[in-house]
Amino acid sequence: MGASAIFKQENILRYPRLDTVLMVEETIRNAKDYPTKARLWKSLPKKMMYQTFNTIIDYLEYSGKIIVEDGGAIIWIWDPEGVRKLLGKKHLVVR
Repeated sequence: MGASAIFKQENILRYPRLDTVLMVEETIRNAKDYPTKARLWKSLPKKMMYQTFNTIIDYLEYSGKIIVEDGGAIIWIWDPEGVRKLLGKKHLVVR
């Protein structure tokens, strides 16, 4: 399913503000363990509607920053510094 199908206007009641998306990203990155969606939502420093929170989670998963496992655990996987190091190796070929 493409981004246009996931993020259509009629599917989303409220689009999150950038500062709210960044807050969720930071909370996931700084988590000591892999929180479930419900635990993560309850632990956020600022409250938001659950539908808005789900939109953020969908966006982060679609953009390749997180993985949501079958058991509900949310894992931060985005590592731009690691990617830069790998791209700097001459013997690797990027396709």
